[in-house]
Amino acid sequence: MLVAVLTYVGYGVLTLFGYLRDFMRQWKIEKCQNATEREEQKDFVPLYQDFENFYNRNLYMRIRDSWNRPICSVPGAKVDMMERVSHDYNWTFTYTGRVIKDIINMGSYNYLGFAQKTGACQEAAAKVLSQYGAGVCSTRQEMGNLDKHEELEKLVARFLGVESAMAYGMGFATNSMNIPALVGKGCLILSDELNHASLVLGARLSGATIRIFKHNNMQSLEKLLKDAIVHGQPRTRRPWKKILILVEGIYSMEGSIVRLPEVIALKKKYKSYLYLDEAHSIGALGPSGRGVVDYFGLNPEDVDVMMGTFTKSFGAAGGYIGGKKELIDYLRTYSHSAAYATSMSPPVVEQIITSVKCIMGEDGTTIGRARVQQLAENTRYFRRRLKEMGFIIYGNEDSPVVPLMLYMPAKIGAFGREMLKRNIGVVVVGFPATPIIESRARFCLSAAHTKEMLDTVTLNCFHMGSLLKALADCAHTFVLFCFY
Repeated sequence: MLVAVLTYVGYGVLTLFGYLRDFMRQWKIEKCQNATEREEQKDFVPLYQDFENFYNRNLYMRIRDSWNRPICSVPGAKVDMMERVSHDYNWTFTYTGRVIKDIINMGSYNYLGFAQKTGACQEAAAKVLSQYGAGVCSTRQEMGNLDKHEELEKLVARFLGVESAMAYGMGFATNSMNIPALVGKGCLILSDELNHASLVLGARLSGATIRIFKHNNMQSLEKLLKDAIVHGQPRTRRPWKKILILVEGIYSMEGSIVRLPEVIALKKKYKSYLYLDEAHSIGALGPSGRGVVDYFGLNPEDVDVMMGTFTKSFGAAGGYIGGKKELIDYLRTYSHSAAYATSMSPPVVEQIITSVKCIMGEDGTTIGRARVQQLAENTRYFRRRLKEMGFIIYGNEDSPVVPLMLYMPAKIGAFGREMLKRNIGVVVVGFPATPIIESRARFCLSAAHTKEMLDTVTLNCFHMGSLLKALADCAHTFVLFCFY
């Protein structure tokens, strides 16, 4: 409770200073650098809503240097980063020309370590680049359907254990453009409250009715399913045309794993459809790296729509949907991503093919299986070490996404900057990506991380924790002094 109160107090202080700075900008005491209408446009309908941009101007801008840091190397276990400075409190940045070398990369979704510039994947992609070129310049339905695309989709279907699969050039669009093709007006979508923005956008674009259930809460989901069956559509009380449940394998901000066996049981009980987003779980979970279905030892046929991305475990780009042949044939015709999007780049396709074959052991080696096991070991070791040090960690023990709770807004920028000084790159997250009192640092584990790297990170986390705790204790004392 004390932490929650102090967090709200911190945001309150920032808000008060924000209003003070806006007042000073209005009277030209402080230089106004945010986007505003020209004087001759003052009578027009405003393009820029001052109040809506209040958070960006006065809170986000203070810690803007913690994001969008440009790297200039392969996003492997270590990265090189371009140094930049700001002379106007993060409104603009200037590059110094210096490159910060060998920063331990704890932010990229490089779960299996396939983001690399040497090795079988790179060699195969380079060979395909020389044969096919970099781009296709057409859609799959016109002149952009290559033999490599066909090979990839057959391979992905075998990997997932489904009848058929289709690949797309963008992971975000795989969700946002395909959900509207599956459901529409008269349909009901039941969505987890912490689903990714791509799922949320796809659900909104579909025109279907959307109802939200509490995160990973099966009682909340079952109640919504019961109500949907009993009451039907609003006003008319007609049965819903379809009921579609949207869940993720691993939730990228929480590090939690979906309770898939229970979701499947409810889906069967109430005769609804299940859409599973395995963007973060495919390759990263299960003894064979086949995702959350493999992790729980379930039958892939129990999931109606299996979606995932190639942008994380496979070190490439794009996404896929797998399922029954009838489903995939339907999407090939009616999906906007299939009809209007340019085909995947051939070198990217080859990167995915080579990495998937490596995971499946079809390259004649055990490298892929070893990487899956190494990721699992790194995940459990890193989580255990942080918990031993007293940090509050969210998520499942086997999830390679590890949120470390910071809570207070001042700690967001401090943690990110200080860790970078120690040559460790981390992602810090705050409102509105998280609840306002649940700011955090998010670590993403990789099979490419060595034990020495993880020990370095955890040791520096301990030092940072001690430093931030001392600052928080000062804040506690100040608040109690003011109270009394």
